[in-house]
Amino acid sequence: MEGEITDPAGLALYPSNRCRTLYLIRHGQAVHNVAGEKNHKAYSFPEFFDAQLSPLGWDQVDNLRKHVNACGVAKKIELVVVSPLLRTMQTAVGVFGGDKFTNTSSLEEEKPLMVENAGNSSRHAISSSNSPPFIAVEYCRERMGRNACDKRRSITEYSALFPGIDFSQIENNEDVYWKPDSREIDEQVAARGVTFFKWLWSRTEKEIAVVTHSAFLLETLRLFGNDTHPSIKTNEISRPFSNCELRSMVLVDTSMLGSDVPIANYP
Repeated sequence: MEGEITDPAGLALYPSNRCRTLYLIRHGQAVHNVAGEKNHKAYSFPEFFDAQLSPLGWDQVDNLRKHVNACGVAKKIELVVVSPLLRTMQTAVGVFGGDKFTNTSSLEEEKPLMVENAGNSSRHAISSSNSPPFIAVEYCRERMGRNACDKRRSITEYSALFPGIDFSQIENNEDVYWKPDSREIDEQVAARGVTFFKWLWSRTEKEIAVVTHSAFLLETLRLFGNDTHPSIKTNEISRPFSNCELRSMVLVDTSMLGSDVPIANYP
């Protein structure tokens, strides 16, 4: 046949049972981001400890919520994985949570994902009804150490603010990883990111939203995309995330790490 192609020329083909779809999201603008634009040292100021979303950040969350519902992504999400910091959890529940929580819920056992005014947000309580499960994981925290904005509260405090989030993956009530006099280097953040992606792969869910942070995403994603065109790696994979930006990626196991049963295959 004329024009027959024997080289796939940049195309890649993978079995679907070796793929996960990830929706990677950086949190909305937080108050330390506003201060940091004026003075980078503000990130270490104690008043920005575990910084909450700014009013603009909440507007960004509301807009992203509208987008994921309009494009159909919200209905696909089987699990929301979130960094256990105030700004990421506010973003996660604001985007993927239910509607306003009321105490008249017909389901007595239902817990709100977020209580009213959590983190001085002036926001109503958010229901967990008709939303995917939420789980907090330390692996996807922001670069740890020195900056007060990246130190978390106790899990006891968070559980009271976000009753509908599952914190069972977190071993320590207090933040034992953040150090006041040292900060993770790029390689440490990236290594933690690889561990996190392997943990994601161990999950049974196929469509997973991850709400995390700029440096964590930057250092982790820099490790990927070397088998793609340079412009794809630069512009679509490893480019820094803006606040409340969402990018969908496919995580593929090419090393026999494990796989799901290919339910559509026959015989």
